[in-house]
Amino acid sequence: MSLSHTAPAVSVDIVLLTLKDQCLHVALHQRSQEPFSGVLALPGGYIHTDEDADLEATATRVLQQKTGLTPRYLEQLKSFAGPQRDPRGWSVAISYVALIPLTALEQSGNGIFHFFPVDDLPELAFDHAEQIQSAVQRVRNKSSYSTLPCWLLPEAFTLTELQRTYEQIFGETLSRGTFRSRLGIKVSDVAPGEAADDAQLLIATDAMKGGAQRPARLFKVNQLGLFRRAWW
Repeated sequence: MSLSHTAPAVSVDIVLLTLKDQCLHVALHQRSQEPFSGVLALPGGYIHTDEDADLEATATRVLQQKTGLTPRYLEQLKSFAGPQRDPRGWSVAISYVALIPLTALEQSGNGIFHFFPVDDLPELAFDHAEQIQSAVQRVRNKSSYSTLPCWLLPEAFTLTELQRTYEQIFGETLSRGTFRSRLGIKVSDVAPGEAADDAQLLIATDAMKGGAQRPARLFKVNQLGLFRRAWW
């Protein structure tokens, strides 16, 4: 005997994280249709089976449509599903987390985004608050031992800017010596092409950034890597 079942709606939601006002923020937009018309929500969209090769392709397409951006870092977070998360019925949302520098995000999306501290969220549609909490926990956990925070910076950055990024993610201020010790960063100057850390992840460029004092060297990281001594 055959049984008939109604297939659940399947969509992708993206938690866009950035740094603003010295702390981690999430980008939200105001929904223009029901359910939750006028309520803030994460950007998202349904899977297009005729054009999306996989879930990451869906997330990338949705971001392109909403922001015009392809994030340097995009990671699948987890699935959120059930009959209660959407008043229209049983649904599945595959959640992704993306890290995008604020300057790039502010210049995209035609001004549709509103930014809120991740630890002080407004009322949100669906289960988007839960998705944001999961994304923040994932990012903070990974940031404690990896180069993940570099994806919130421009492609080239100073070590001071790197330290400020870590501090803003964790809400903790450190001395320069403590920060560099935690990540295994050398105290002495490094030449262009050399690595600043024990794990050979932060590579010095030949460019410098001016400041009130002497110019600071710019660094790049080309992969998500693990620091040898990092802990937070």
